[in-house]
Amino acid sequence: MTRLDADPQTDVESPSRQTPTPLLKAAGIAKTYRRGWRREPLEVLTDANLELFPGEIVGLVGENGSGKSTLMKILVGALDRDGGTLVRSGSFGYCPQEPILYERLTCDEHFELFGEAYRLDRMYVNRHRDEIYRLLGFETHRDTRVEELSGGTRAKLNLGLALLPDPDILLLDEPYAGFDWDTYLRFWDLAADRRNRGASVLIISHFVTDEERFDRVIHLREGATTR
Repeated sequence: MTRLDADPQTDVESPSRQTPTPLLKAAGIAKTYRRGWRREPLEVLTDANLELFPGEIVGLVGENGSGKSTLMKILVGALDRDGGTLVRSGSFGYCPQEPILYERLTCDEHFELFGEAYRLDRMYVNRHRDEIYRLLGFETHRDTRVEELSGGTRAKLNLGLALLPDPDILLLDEPYAGFDWDTYLRFWDLAADRRNRGASVLIISHFVTDEERFDRVIHLREGATTR
């Protein structure tokens, strides 16, 4: 009997070389706004494509008005898209460019409120909240109302709420705006820790110097993504 072996020219990919499944995949994302009483169309996104894999930090960069924040809102589900496909797997945390905070609540009360929204165990919330305070350096403000916080501390709280559920995907829109240098460095240590634990981190950034910190950079120009 003749033995039928595999064709030696066929490249059979070993399990260790297989491409991992993305945690988030967006293809052909399009978004058009209508402006003015004439409802004239303004195309913001025309062909945005993006994949996020476990264990990486990805930068999303582009000029002001290029549609970065619009794309981020679509990825997180806060804004409907006009075209394209979007597939997410796993949990996600979102840090918007403008903090969504309650002026009369303290930092601790925010973590309690968001913990209930995420349906997290109270002991977990307390433990993880304290870790976030320590990592970002605002423990002394835990009982301070938001209306009394500086812009930098508001930004820390905004980021901390996104980190609270320890998500698989972190979507961060200029998260370190208002940070001092020490907190900025703490942020990158924190982002690296999340990456090393298998999370996928997408960061919108305007700083050219940040690009060396990213594993990959995706550019958004005239409504379309390029590498």
